[in-house]
Amino acid sequence: MSPGEKALPSKRNKLKLLIVDDMPENIEIVEAFLSVELYDVITACSGKEALLKVKEEKPDLILLDILIPDMSGYEVCKIIKDDPDTQFIQVLMLTALSELQDRIKGIEAGADDFLIKPINRLELKTRVKSLLRVKCMHDRLVADRDSLEIKNRIQSILTAIIPTLLQAISHEEKKIAINQMTGLVEKTLLDMYRFENREMDFAYAGDVCTEVMNQLGGNFSSIMSENENSWIIRGTKCPWREEEARKNPILCTLTRKIFSNIVLKVDSDFSLEARKTIGNKNDCCEFIIKVNDAHVFG
Repeated sequence: MSPGEKALPSKRNKLKLLIVDDMPENIEIVEAFLSVELYDVITACSGKEALLKVKEEKPDLILLDILIPDMSGYEVCKIIKDDPDTQFIQVLMLTALSELQDRIKGIEAGADDFLIKPINRLELKTRVKSLLRVKCMHDRLVADRDSLEIKNRIQSILTAIIPTLLQAISHEEKKIAINQMTGLVEKTLLDMYRFENREMDFAYAGDVCTEVMNQLGGNFSSIMSENENSWIIRGTKCPWREEEARKNPILCTLTRKIFSNIVLKVDSDFSLEARKTIGNKNDCCEFIIKVNDAHVFG
């Protein structure tokens, strides 16, 4: 299964369908047409009961008849779609009404799709699967967004906390802490990038350094130097938050340590030199990847 692909629901994690119809025989037909073993099916026979079930059960898809007691299916659909907590639940309206005006009313209420009674089994199954696929894609996007927001919040917290922690410990303890943090980054890098067979590749080392900083929230780029015997990594936005970096240059040490580890992974004859850092009041960060003096560049 590829990354980000949602597994088929298991018996413990079925997609949930709400069937709303005041005619028990209609509910039985829909249940018979669907492969109900794939879904967790719940039912309601009126508009008010449907809204209660939506709130309690949080279904993934609602199969909603238009002609139901208490209120019409249009009204139920509009209430669901107007509520930020339920607006992304898919609504498939089931109706014996086939006039264009009826469909327009359903669209205005926010319905995602329609089926005209009498229901065709294959069409029902196809539309249900299609709407559930849309719901699953939306849920994945929301999960990814939430994960990114959490990551950004954690990054902001760490950016604020790390300088304070490092200021409170001795010089030797700072070295140990930075080594531990860069060790964690290095372990992650080993999982993400292939460093073997990269001998004498300035560009690869520069690109990896750039990508790591940009994933952390910085704005870095890398280019070859004018004399073509070194590679320049330049950053105009600090991943540790610029105001914090200017007050706490120790964060620049963390960046330099991460870069050094990456560069050495690519080629042990490479070295890294820090020319500028935002933490030292420069307008940007600038690091140079070059060959050690002891090595003759061929």
